[in-house]
Amino acid sequence: MPLDVMTERTETPDQGFAIVANVLRPEEVDELAAVLARSDLERTRAGARHLLAHSTVRALADDARLLGIARQFLRCAAVPFRATLFDKSSRANWLVAWHQDRALPLIARREAPGWGRWSVKGGITYAHAPAVALSRVVAVRIHLDDSKWDNGPLRVLPGTHTRGVLADDQITHLSQTLEPVDCLIAAGGAIAMRPLILHASSKAQSERPRRVLHIEYADSLEIGNGLQLAIA
Repeated sequence: MPLDVMTERTETPDQGFAIVANVLRPEEVDELAAVLARSDLERTRAGARHLLAHSTVRALADDARLLGIARQFLRCAAVPFRATLFDKSSRANWLVAWHQDRALPLIARREAPGWGRWSVKGGITYAHAPAVALSRVVAVRIHLDDSKWDNGPLRVLPGTHTRGVLADDQITHLSQTLEPVDCLIAAGGAIAMRPLILHASSKAQSERPRRVLHIEYADSLEIGNGLQLAIA
């Protein structure tokens, strides 16, 4: 029987994020890490994008445990549409400043209110989305390694997802006045987060890797204004 992951929750969806322990068993984590390591992924310095076509990643995205976490945020159906591998280590180490995740992959470009900064990444069209569209999205981040204070963990500012799309000066002000939460979790656990929650991460200070499979869900691929999310 699948684990009732909601009993392991340490935060609530109302805060814009949740830490959920023991979503995957240790042997599942080892197998997932091994499959990704031997797969011919088109990697960047930070990891690899557009992984939902990978059969193992797709099977995980459709797993009832991850869907259950996503549905707690979306309050209805949860449809996976994008997967990204983040692979931080002493060899590929970077700092991420406080920001919101605003870019969504789309089937085609269509001018619509609130959508802009169009680009193409890996052959897929992207645009920055308005808050109303981003409120219909949540990411579930499966950790393949322990996330500890010294290997560049995710940091969030709880509740900031309710403030809409923020300007740079607003982000600076909030990052200087609100208390951040370090999202520390063992391998096999998950962190769910709203795209508009302010988040950041520091450079790793240890040799331990921090590999995270970041899977995004929406309540529908029809995201509004005649636009449709692409599978990426």
